[in-house]
Amino acid sequence: MNLHEPRLPGNLASRKRMFQRRLLAWYTRNRRNLPWRRDRDPYRVWLSEIMLQQTRVAAVVDHYQRFLQRFPAIERLARARESSVLAAWSGLGYYRRARMLHAAAKEIVRQHEGKFPENVAGLRELPGIGRYTAAAIASISFGVPVALVDGNVERVLERFEGKCLPGEAVWETAEELLSRSRPGDFNQAMMELGATVCLPRQPLCTVCPVRELCATRGELTQPAGEVRQKREIHYALDRQDGTVLLVQRPKDASLMPGMWELPEIAAPQPTPAQSDGRLTLRHSITVTDFVVTVEQRPAPEATGGRRVQSRRIHTLPLTGLARKILRAAKII
Repeated sequence: MNLHEPRLPGNLASRKRMFQRRLLAWYTRNRRNLPWRRDRDPYRVWLSEIMLQQTRVAAVVDHYQRFLQRFPAIERLARARESSVLAAWSGLGYYRRARMLHAAAKEIVRQHEGKFPENVAGLRELPGIGRYTAAAIASISFGVPVALVDGNVERVLERFEGKCLPGEAVWETAEELLSRSRPGDFNQAMMELGATVCLPRQPLCTVCPVRELCATRGELTQPAGEVRQKREIHYALDRQDGTVLLVQRPKDASLMPGMWELPEIAAPQPTPAQSDGRLTLRHSITVTDFVVTVEQRPAPEATGGRRVQSRRIHTLPLTGLARKILRAAKII
């Protein structure tokens, strides 16, 4: 492992210790006060890590707290109906995560008496828990000396090393740098550094605690951004006597099976009468940006679906877009 720092005295081992010491001291002083950091309960660590996959921290905090109010312990989550879990998850997207969360909770309660396995191998046998999540739970909750790599950690390591680290190389580098005495704090510190200082486009190198050890100081070329697609989509907001017409996605749908949404309609022809009942908003899913138009009007006769009392809509597992529309329309 090459730390690329000729100006600092000492051998590789001493520079590695310096990195660990500076990073951990910085993390102790500067870490964000996030609700899942208040203890090392594996249930809460696991829940936060699953929610944070492909979702920004700011979007997760409120969902995390509401989810815990509804399912404060893993036993409650295991006993819940899937529709209740999906309803509590609604708004976070990527609903397969919620289904795997529910399946893993059932397995932990039934096969492990409600206790999480305390090693990486046991954790990885659970539904929806891969290499990164297993390392996060093991190191943070149980002090297992295992490194983890997410997008933030990978960026920190590549800038630190001054080169791209393909595939397994980035995991090996993370393992070599890991603090064996404080693995959970070190892993969180690496993620925190990438999320708040070692930013993708404009890294804050002047306030970085390990800048003197960094080979690039943020100058490593980053890959070009993904090409985003644009689409228009149209829905009917069919309200009647305190109800809203919703349709359920097929159970075998490739995306968000079983979730509820507004009926989709063809692009309407604009008329003066329609303009007062039209709502337009923007929505993004993975690499697609949608312009969404919602018409307050009856849905086509062949739509099917079900009328739901407005006060009961929040109990259904809604797609993120449906929830956004109903909030914009002040229905939920």
